[in-house]
Amino acid sequence: MKKIIITFLLSAGLLVSCADLEVTPTSFVTEDNYFVTQDDATASVTAVYASLSLDPGEQSLFGRNLYFLTDMASDYAAAGVSATNPQVRALSSLTHDATSDRVQVAWRQIYNGINRANVSIDNIPKVSGSDIIKTRLINEAKFIRGLLYFQAVRLWGGVPIVLHEATSINLGDLKTNRSTVDEVYNQIVKDLTDAEALPKTYPAADAGRATSGAAKAILAKVYLTRKDWPNAIAKSREVINGGYGYALFEDFQDIFTKTKKNGKEHIFSVQFEPNQAGNGSSGSTFQATSFTGFTATEPADIISDVALFYDIYAAGDKRRDVSYAKQLLNPATGTLYTFPKPIFKKYLDLSNLATPGNVAINFPVIRYADILLSLAEAINEQGGPTAEAYELINQVRRRAFGKAITTPDPTVDLVGLNQTSFRAAIQEERKKEFVQEGQRWYDLVRWGTLVTEVKKVTAKNSVSERNNLYPIPQSERNINPDGLPQNPGY
Repeated sequence: MKKIIITFLLSAGLLVSCADLEVTPTSFVTEDNYFVTQDDATASVTAVYASLSLDPGEQSLFGRNLYFLTDMASDYAAAGVSATNPQVRALSSLTHDATSDRVQVAWRQIYNGINRANVSIDNIPKVSGSDIIKTRLINEAKFIRGLLYFQAVRLWGGVPIVLHEATSINLGDLKTNRSTVDEVYNQIVKDLTDAEALPKTYPAADAGRATSGAAKAILAKVYLTRKDWPNAIAKSREVINGGYGYALFEDFQDIFTKTKKNGKEHIFSVQFEPNQAGNGSSGSTFQATSFTGFTATEPADIISDVALFYDIYAAGDKRRDVSYAKQLLNPATGTLYTFPKPIFKKYLDLSNLATPGNVAINFPVIRYADILLSLAEAINEQGGPTAEAYELINQVRRRAFGKAITTPDPTVDLVGLNQTSFRAAIQEERKKEFVQEGQRWYDLVRWGTLVTEVKKVTAKNSVSERNNLYPIPQSERNINPDGLPQNPGY
């Protein structure tokens, strides 16, 4: 997509007060004179997408900041010695509180994206142009809004629902109270259901835009999270049988190969380019924080426990050496360098290790393997494993071991499990499949196993039931203490 960035001056969650300031504007762009043409509408929605990948001067939401909450604060990832921000280290040890700057930034970035979506949804109907295109653009904005609320409700529980752009700078008018969890999920379902009307595919020039398949896939995850097994099953089957052309890559490495972006397994990904917007720190920083060079210096993002998370892969499981690197070839010396501890590898651009800030590998928000495992999980939870559920998980396992994906293989296929052991098998596959993909914390919370699993890591034994939610940022509560009651334990 074209990288067109529009900065909207009013962002939910960001309030600035100025005293005794009188300025006579010589020119100003308002919605009334900006939203005129179809190109204006398209640019506004491009800015909605950009909220996922760009935040100049700050690590972007899906470029790393969300990782702190969804992976580093889980069991398998931790802060290395190169992570010097004490707030990051507090998240790693689960000792963070409501003043955490990373939690506050995530809140701001999520609501910034929601606000941009609201601006587009409110103003696109009045522009000139094709009604078909305008409806599509509105539904793209609704997809992003639904996706962001899905992140927010899982991170904080009930959050404020903001559905329209701010039209006042009066502090009282800007305050919005927490809604219930059910109310937030109802809005998510509404937005994503509207987004199901999106096209199945786009021309190559528009690769990366939300599709109807992406809307159905996120809906399937919403229903899975809500333990609504019938709807999770139905929506997952619509993704699989909907004629979208989704399939597993034969090679697990292809998921994270920059020349295979937006391929058959990528249902929806956040798009990243080299040195995005001229500011590498505002795009994806995963490579720079996972790899500090051919040195013993520990990077900022590390595996928490090698025995618990690296050594668990069976011989021949290709996911280990795609997710982690114990050795890498040093192109400058031609030698194979062995790291003291395996480093994260999925987002390393092996063709450009010399400039780690320029990583251009997309972030997979949801891919086909997730839908296969989600459907298998929902089927099992509804009544135990079936032949269909076995085939779904076994396709993921066959690919992991380099086998023919749709051909039964007794060397890797699971058989003879009851509901409890099949559940454990699903959980194990997800742990191995989705390293550094923003899935682990969400999985542990919805399974009710966060405290049990995280306590297995010695450095994270501060975990408690409070960690099933994040604190409402104190900066937000200072503005609206009555309408934003704090989560338990903070």
